[in-house]
Amino acid sequence: MAQHVKLIWDLRGPDAKPMAEHHCIHLKEYIAREKLELIESGVKELTSMHSIAYLVITEKDMIQVRDALKPHRGEVVES
Repeated sequence: MAQHVKLIWDLRGPDAKPMAEHHCIHLKEYIAREKLELIESGVKELTSMHSIAYLVITEKDMIQVRDALKPHRGEVVES
C-alpha cells in the first residue's frame, strides 16, 4: 500500500478562508494537468485569521509537487 503525504499551504489574514478556497482550485488544476493521483484536497479554517489549503497525494509524487508548488509544510498521513 502506497504511503500518502499531506502538503499544506497556510494562508493568514482577514480573507484567509476565501484565499485558501481559491488556492485549492489552482492546486487541483495542477494535479489534473500533470495527471497525478489526488487522494484528497480541501480547505480548513483554523481560526478567523488562519486557514489552510491542502492536498493529499501519494508519496511518489511528493517531490514533484513540493518543488513545483512550494507548500509551507507537509505531513505523513496514516492509513
